Amino acid sequence: RGRRRGWARPGPPCGLAAGRSYSGGGAYPSVSLTCPLPGVPKAVFAAAESRERFETRVTVLENGLRVASQNKFGQFCTVGILVNSGSRHEAKYLSGISHFLEKLAFSSTAQFGSKDEILLTLEKHGGICDCQASRDTIMYAVSADARGLDTVVNLLADVTLQPRLSDEEIEMTRMAIRFELEDLNMRPDPEPLLTEMIHAAAFRDNTVGLNRFCPVENTDKIDRAVLHSYLSSYYTPDRMVLAGVGIEHEQLVECARKYLLGVEPVWGSGRSRAVDRSVAQYTGGIVKVEKDMSDVSLGPTPIPELTHIMIGLESCSFLEDDFIPFAVLNMMMGGGGSFSAGGPGKGMFTRLYLNVLNRHHWMYNATSYHHSYEDTGLLCIHASADPKQVREMVEIITREFILMAGAVGEVELERAKTQLKSMLMMNLESRPVIFEDVGRQVLATNTRKLPHELCALISQVKPTDIKRVVTKMLHKKPAVAALGDLTDLPSYEHIQAALSSKDGRLPRLYRLFR
Repeated sequence: RGRRRGWARPGPPCGLAAGRSYSGGGAYPSVSLTCPLPGVPKAVFAAAESRERFETRVTVLENGLRVASQNKFGQFCTVGILVNSGSRHEAKYLSGISHFLEKLAFSSTAQFGSKDEILLTLEKHGGICDCQASRDTIMYAVSADARGLDTVVNLLADVTLQPRLSDEEIEMTRMAIRFELEDLNMRPDPEPLLTEMIHAAAFRDNTVGLNRFCPVENTDKIDRAVLHSYLSSYYTPDRMVLAGVGIEHEQLVECARKYLLGVEPVWGSGRSRAVDRSVAQYTGGIVKVEKDMSDVSLGPTPIPELTHIMIGLESCSFLEDDFIPFAVLNMMMGGGGSFSAGGPGKGMFTRLYLNVLNRHHWMYNATSYHHSYEDTGLLCIHASADPKQVREMVEIITREFILMAGAVGEVELERAKTQLKSMLMMNLESRPVIFEDVGRQVLATNTRKLPHELCALISQVKPTDIKRVVTKMLHKKPAVAALGDLTDLPSYEHIQAALSSKDGRLPRLYRLFR
């Protein structure tokens, strides 16, 4: 009589719908949605276009300049010139040239009388410009309406190869750099300073260990002649990439031929000095800066006095296969500040949160960083705590380094891999990030690995890969950077001994008087 629970009544055959009616009384048309509608043409669905349209295209011009582009839908494009130049190439020059060039970018040129003129020209195409100098790359970039591509490439060529570098502009740059250096030492967040120190300790006096910021004593020594001498060596077409995102490749190549082929730079095209092709030499070591951090941030809620420590070990270059396992390891370590607000994707299940910040309430920060270059890399952990607990903090970090070589849980590894893929894909939704990725990869390798290829490589990482790269890394001497009150800082030899031990513990100290 009644239907049994869990049984489904069979539906009507194709073409017959159940006899239901509208609220007004009219009957539903007896047509089933599971069958094609009579008299309606078959639907044609949009299919994904061939992959070629989405691959990065690269063309090499006669003068050696590489032109790379990536298709992306939208009205705006990001175009820029990346130069294989930076502070790592300043060994034969005054330190700080790249810092000067970054600040002088988009100033007056042969065609444009002032920075304002450049900004007004870009404004007509809704454009903005930016220049960033790192240890190994200087990048000039413009985001603007794609219809203004010709104007944008002309502007970029002029800014890169025809800067005026007037005495007034150089003097203004000196003032800006002095202010930036002062600000760097007064800032509550010491991370940029610590990054400089750890590089100086890890690669003492060579390549990526050279100072990225201009030393105060060099600000008055750098002038137009010094800059031209450097530019003539490093701003050559074979060391440049013109990269674009959101434009047609043929159009970009045409503009490159028009404005970047056969152009005489303002410093002349005579014989340039030999380019520094030094390979990074990892030395390890310690850089200490004793500093009173008690008044860094005064006010109604002052930041307590903290001592900051960064410990690093040599990893690998981004051209090596081990780069992906190191990236997964860095994500697995994770970390952050003890006052970070939690939430999905925040990394609250990373090792530095679970093992360090959640267990030791007195630690203010524990974060993992991975810096990678074309010939070397550096994996480091930054930690900060009260000066009285420096020794304990150092031991906690050295123990975490040793534990990296231990068992890797399947769940934590999968979580780190998923988080890395998620971060990669989310970042690559931004047009300027795609531009930088295209430019840097083509500059280093002449090709570009697409996101799906990188995700496939990330998926292949196994616990044995993590153990292998960590074991190799732990055989190196550590690099240590320390900032603040360093009264209780263990000696470099003790830190090295802890990283060579089985449990990561510091050698015991025996004192007669405390």
